[in-house]
Amino acid sequence: MFSEELSKISWDDTTSRIGAMTARDVEAALSKEVLSVDDFMALISPAAVPYLEIMAQRAQHYTQERFGKVISMYIPLYLSNACTNFCVYCGFQYANKIKRTTLTPEQIKAECEAIRRLGPFENLLIVTGEFPSVAGVDYLEQALHIARPYFNNLSIEVMPLKQQDYLRLTKSGLNGVVCFQETYHRDRYKVYHPHGMKSNFEWRLNGYDRMGAAGVHKIGMGVLIGLEDWRTDITMMAHHLRYLQKHYWRTRFSVNFPRMRPAEGHFQPNVVMTDKELAQVTFAFRIFDHDVDISYSTRESPKFRANMMKLGVTSMSAGSKTEPGGYVSTPEALEQFTVSDERTPAEVAAEIRALGYETVWKDWDKIFD
Repeated sequence: MFSEELSKISWDDTTSRIGAMTARDVEAALSKEVLSVDDFMALISPAAVPYLEIMAQRAQHYTQERFGKVISMYIPLYLSNACTNFCVYCGFQYANKIKRTTLTPEQIKAECEAIRRLGPFENLLIVTGEFPSVAGVDYLEQALHIARPYFNNLSIEVMPLKQQDYLRLTKSGLNGVVCFQETYHRDRYKVYHPHGMKSNFEWRLNGYDRMGAAGVHKIGMGVLIGLEDWRTDITMMAHHLRYLQKHYWRTRFSVNFPRMRPAEGHFQPNVVMTDKELAQVTFAFRIFDHDVDISYSTRESPKFRANMMKLGVTSMSAGSKTEPGGYVSTPEALEQFTVSDERTPAEVAAEIRALGYETVWKDWDKIFD
């Protein structure tokens, strides 16, 4: 399990090493075709800032070489904001006195139909809070069966599950799982997740092993930018990615760097990542791994997303609603966070085409199941 590997990596030592990187380290990393995690640390260090233009060109080259000039489109469907966790930064946390909504089968069907009217989406991300008695495996399996006739590619972003549950859901049409570790800082993790299922650091961290062992086709990873030092957290994610690629080499992987957005509860980020810094880490990750899918959600502004999709990003959401039933059923429900890019899918697709890229709405077919 990766928790054993992570215990061998010092957070403080990693932070110090990143800060000590020099221009020579950056140039050495840029001279290589295959990079180590140490090389990645050089590229996200302050010493790499003068090299951003070179990094951008390199990231663009590797992205077009591997993916071509395309952007894959997906859309989230929030099914429930019921949650037993007390995550201090989340609008869905248990302590917030909000109206809790869990969609019925009829409402799930109506939401799927509404999304299909928005655009030719085939990649659907199903999202719930962590509340097993309300939105457990039986509920998720039912939701997959309802959504399957409408979408070719189904992913979930839900509570970490047992290996046998992931396997069960893959047999019901599940293609991918997205899970954000939030932070790899073991001690500080408990501060942000004081109670509830999510407070178990090892269970969440080792969930990726359970996904891989169950044969999940695609695993999405991420850390929440705003909790701890982002350079150290993302380095830990780079270690984690290399571990997973070694052990579960049949699986595809994606990474995301979500920056905190306003949400119910008024939690203020401990660290702030600028646009320039997000660009730097995006370039660095593409140079570090030519094959990984780098995803940007509607958390980011339209202008920034337009700039970055030519320089490393390969998938984006559009038209997102982050409240259960937000497309048609219960639009008055509380959203998990405020989106920044509020354009319609058609508007986003038109911009992608205007920039000389193609939109890809489908990258999986039911025939492969």
